[in-house]
Order: sequence, then C-alpha cells, then structure tokens
Amino acid sequence: METLTFDRDALTEPETLSPETLLVCPLSLVQTTVTVARVSHLVTLINGETLIDTPETIGHDRHLRLSMNDIAEPRDGLVVPSEDHVATLIRFAENWDQKAPLLIHCWAGISRSTAGAFVVLCALNPRADEHSLARALRRASPTAYPNRRIVALADSVLDRGGRMSAAVDHIGRGLLAEEGKVFSLPARHAA
Repeated sequence: METLTFDRDALTEPETLSPETLLVCPLSLVQTTVTVARVSHLVTLINGETLIDTPETIGHDRHLRLSMNDIAEPRDGLVVPSEDHVATLIRFAENWDQKAPLLIHCWAGISRSTAGAFVVLCALNPRADEHSLARALRRASPTAYPNRRIVALADSVLDRGGRMSAAVDHIGRGLLAEEGKVFSLPARHAA
C-alpha cells in the first residue's frame, strides 16, 4: 500500500495520485493542496472561529464544516467532538463519489484531521482490520496523533467493538511537531 507525502517547499501534483485518495493537511496548506491535488471534497474539523470559506473549485455541498475543538473531555467555552459530528463525517465520506480526492484538514494536520482520516478509512472499509488501517496511517504520517474522542465515538457508531481505539493506542503518540505534512492514503484497503 503506497502513500504519498508532500513537502511544504515542493507541493507539486503527484504523478500517482488516484481519484480514490484521502489527503490530510494543516490549515496553512488547504488551498494549495486543493489546487495541486484537484480535490473535489473537503472536510474542515476546526474550532468555530477558524472555519474557512469553501474554495472556489469545490461546491458548497462537497465541503463539510464541523466546528469542534481538539479536546477529549468537555471544557467550559469549548466544543467537544460529539457523536453527531462523527455520524455526519461518516455519512459525508460514504457519499463521496471517489472521482477525485477528498481532503481532511484541521489546524495542525495532526489530531482532528488524522482521526477523521482514520474514521473515513474504517467507514469505507468495513471488513478491514483496524490495526492494519492504523499502521497505514502511521506509515503515511509519523506525526499523526488521532484525537482519541473522535476515534472512540466512531468506534461506537461503526460498531467496531473498541478495536479502533485499541489500534490508535497501539500506534502511539507519533513524533512531536507544530504542524504535520500533507499526506495521502488510498481510500480502499483489502480486508
């Protein structure tokens, strides 16, 4: 299973990018990634004050904007990821036609967005082993640290019996970074 990564200084169209590709990036690289990778669907997982406008090349119905903070427990004044957020993300992913890449972003491209990518992988590959999908995520992004609450909620919504959470725990924290690099994963994996 091959994954692609993009360096900030060399974001050029990858030669082998399939239309059935998930991309993950930080907020700072959304517009560049949308343009270079010809993204058709966009998921924004960020706090309400930072929600971005829909890029001109993406229809409003193909941009899912979920307002949430990167927290695992409720805190005053912050929006904790909810089951409704996760269910909405899963429905959006299941309706993605896979004719062009889907991009998921958060502030840093490390926590909410990597959790979102893992949730989408699990939703699109219901028979695939959760540990295999989590290892693919780790290979694609050494800095990935999926938000545990998003993963736990998806584990319940997708009826995965705790296996998603266990898989994310198994790959561990990842390398510390202020911002993750743009990376890709194939949307479909063998069961």
